[in-house]
Amino acid sequence: MTHRIGIDLGGTKTEILLLAPSGQEILRRRTQTPRDYNAALHAMANMVREVEAEAGVTATVGVGIPGCISPATGLVKNANSNALNGHPFDKDFGALLNREIRVANDANCFALSEATDGAAAGAEVMFGVILGTGTGGGIAVHGRILEGRHRLAGEFGHTPLPWPKPDEYPYRKCWCGLEGCLELYLSGTGLAEDFHGTGARDATTIPALAEAGDAAAQAALDRHASRLARALANITNILDPDAIVLGGGLSNLPHLYATLPGLMRPFIFSDVCAPRIVQAKHGDSSGVRGAAWLWPEG
Repeated sequence: MTHRIGIDLGGTKTEILLLAPSGQEILRRRTQTPRDYNAALHAMANMVREVEAEAGVTATVGVGIPGCISPATGLVKNANSNALNGHPFDKDFGALLNREIRVANDANCFALSEATDGAAAGAEVMFGVILGTGTGGGIAVHGRILEGRHRLAGEFGHTPLPWPKPDEYPYRKCWCGLEGCLELYLSGTGLAEDFHGTGARDATTIPALAEAGDAAAQAALDRHASRLARALANITNILDPDAIVLGGGLSNLPHLYATLPGLMRPFIFSDVCAPRIVQAKHGDSSGVRGAAWLWPEG
């Protein structure tokens, strides 16, 4: 039976988690992420050594990163933590630890966590959505990540807003160079900009304002729910998932779970189609748990 270490390498913080063979959490640590690539590698290696020494075990190691490793080059691509891009992260980190490690996109790790022992445990097909500072997605089938040949599967945030309404034209321009990407509309940043104006990033006050009767705040939440429903209906038409799991800060908006199924229904190409829309069981710990589960049982 194997102990597992998961690492969630974020742009500002790095989290490490040690799981017992049963999946029970043994210990957890967080630290600031160094901006320098080599410094980040050494900081993670030190965390692994400290955790293993404290627990008296040797564990497998999986890492979730905000990007992916290109199967064509073996180098990190599409990471919003720019220091990672262009490096053979798995080889470099594995060499420091003198063992094989496994690496996956952080949204895929989130999906794997929730499919393994989270809100979508037992689902044949599930889709995981992260609605945080950005917007990400991941697919798990029979409890395993579906990455795709080019590691693009589940790249939800950089697909366009479907069935746009007249007042949603022209599309907003995305940092990736394209227009209309879902990340611009569904993320916390996107919700903040929709309500407060361009440049705003804080959406945390909007639900309270709506609850207090602010009509503009309520309208912003309604637009967000409509856009999310259309996006999830589009995914449902492609994947027909058993469950859709929401994570990230906006997953804490309780109205989404009540309103999304009805808002999705007109856009789903089926007479009966009702995927469960559920909140992540493990919250912001799902990413690091999924990184640990990159090493499956057996």
